[in-house]
Amino acid sequence: MKTEHTPRTEAAEGTGPGRPDAPDAHDPRTDPEGAESGRARRLDLIAAAAGVLLVTAAILVGHAIQNRNGTLRAQWPPLLASWDPHLGPGTPAALAMAVLVVAYGPPLAARLPWRGLLAAAWAGSTAWVFSMALIDGWYRGVERRLTTKHEYLRVIDRFDDIPATLRDFTNHIVIGEPGNWPAHVAGHPPGATLTFVWLDRIGLGGGAWAAVWCVVVGSSAVLAALITVRVLAGERLARRAAPFLVLAPAAVWAGVSADGYFAAVAAWSVALLALAATRRVRFPAAAAVGGGLLFGWTCYLSYGLGLMAALLLMVLVLARTARPVVPFLLGALVVPAAFTLAGFNWWTAYHLLVERYYQGAGGIRPYAYWVWANLACAVLASGLAAVAGVRRSASYAFGAVRTLRTGDTAPRTGDTATRAPAQRLALLVLAALVALLAADLSGMSKAETERIWQPFLLWLLPAAALLPARTARYWLVASVFPALLINHLLWTGW
Repeated sequence: MKTEHTPRTEAAEGTGPGRPDAPDAHDPRTDPEGAESGRARRLDLIAAAAGVLLVTAAILVGHAIQNRNGTLRAQWPPLLASWDPHLGPGTPAALAMAVLVVAYGPPLAARLPWRGLLAAAWAGSTAWVFSMALIDGWYRGVERRLTTKHEYLRVIDRFDDIPATLRDFTNHIVIGEPGNWPAHVAGHPPGATLTFVWLDRIGLGGGAWAAVWCVVVGSSAVLAALITVRVLAGERLARRAAPFLVLAPAAVWAGVSADGYFAAVAAWSVALLALAATRRVRFPAAAAVGGGLLFGWTCYLSYGLGLMAALLLMVLVLARTARPVVPFLLGALVVPAAFTLAGFNWWTAYHLLVERYYQGAGGIRPYAYWVWANLACAVLASGLAAVAGVRRSASYAFGAVRTLRTGDTAPRTGDTATRAPAQRLALLVLAALVALLAADLSGMSKAETERIWQPFLLWLLPAAALLPARTARYWLVASVFPALLINHLLWTGW
């Protein structure tokens, strides 16, 4: 039996998440682009081919530059990796996960109860990331990853007096200063290191616990993305996105790096704001405050993640409301206020980081190569399905903007009802793309973007839901196969 929806709810949910009578977002009779049309499929393949060509060019040109003068500071450009064909205990698990999700992921995602899907997605993502990490073995692939000379765990003992260390933090960022921080500690606000300090304080010290934290918490980003897509673009598209989020190629670098953890914190900030803006929770103001708190913490995990504001703004645009802004901002001010009162100045630290960045590899790596080769890294870390999905998102953009300008919030049926959820998802994806491109053009992300950009890349993956449902398995294979090759043929150091 159909349920009645108010105009506001219909606008927030599109065709009504979970309604069995909602039109198929890829029904060739109603899809605005004709998802099943030959022309649309050809354009998808052209976009994927362009991604392959971009990666190929980055490899060939990168190796030529690196062999000539070594200025790329990457042994296997465009990735920060070295040639190292190997198998490991995670190999059978990774292959099994890939086969199972490709074979059964799309139908299960369509049929499981929503909460069951969320649980399965988190478990599946965690298993996928761990299996990929274990291809390098437990010690090299998991336990040791966050204890190397550049990592956060090398300085845990220097945070015995946390307030004093925060006051003195900026004095050790620039190379040449006494006791300057390792690269990753200097390259991030102290919130990143404090996470591992606090884990150590509660008895979860060492590389193994730090790795487990990053993988388990990081994998929860899949849940945040699914919840956000559901409340903004409808449950059907969220369900279609689930297998692509679970088998994210970025698992190569999420297992094990702190950037997976950063991605999850940023993602939950977006999800909580989406829930507050669409009033899909009992206490929307509390959700908005929580989203703000997490955004504030996000900005103290990585300097570049302030760019997540592009997605947060798009959430408000799609929900057509500014109601959560005040509680969100109040929450967002808590973390900066706490750090500032403790003696850490974010802006001073950022400017010192820029100096440190150009003292090292950032001052040597050529911008002219990395400004486009970074995008090749993004192709590898997000997968060809995301590339084709972004192409579809771009095709929806004009109609989506026009719909927003007209302010049409009335209940929709037929063709318009089908088009609206896809348009909203497209705008969310394109907001993430804008943030990613801003990071790229800044020049502060030359190389290693396959790892650093995980918080942005996460939001490109749901674009695969815009592809025809009957081709989902093929696109999953096209994204997962390169990731498995990378993890077995290269040593990425993450």
